[in-house]
Amino acid sequence: MNFKTFFHYMSYLQYPLMLVGLFFALKPYLQGLDQLKQNPELVIQTLNTVLIFMGLSVSFSSLQDPSKTQNKVSKKIWENPLKGKIMIVFMSLLILFFLFFGLIGYYYVETGLLKDISIGIIVFGLGMFGLLKTAIEMFENHRTDKNKPVNKV
Repeated sequence: MNFKTFFHYMSYLQYPLMLVGLFFALKPYLQGLDQLKQNPELVIQTLNTVLIFMGLSVSFSSLQDPSKTQNKVSKKIWENPLKGKIMIVFMSLLILFFLFFGLIGYYYVETGLLKDISIGIIVFGLGMFGLLKTAIEMFENHRTDKNKPVNKV
């Protein structure tokens, strides 16, 4: 097994990390509604942890093989030049949004919701950077306007 294949298999760690994030998202509700009514800040406290695990999960998903698509929807997006460009721009804007608000919350906000979840937002935004790189590679590999065979005469 070569290094490339090893990292492709490592990308499957995204699923257990997503499950851990899902567990933390449901944790305040699993403790009981009475506990949640007494401590409504539990949702906010676990939201940071959810964002951290989802950011890690997204970063592991960037290790997948960009020469393959995962489903029909992603194949339709990455084969179409316009849809692919729109998706890359959308992902870029989303990353900028997460990093901007995460950094604002971390450095400039003294207290409040944004301060509490700023580290999770930053980790999620950084995880999206790796996913953006993979999306660009998938777009380059699958777009139909660039991959047409050239007739050499």
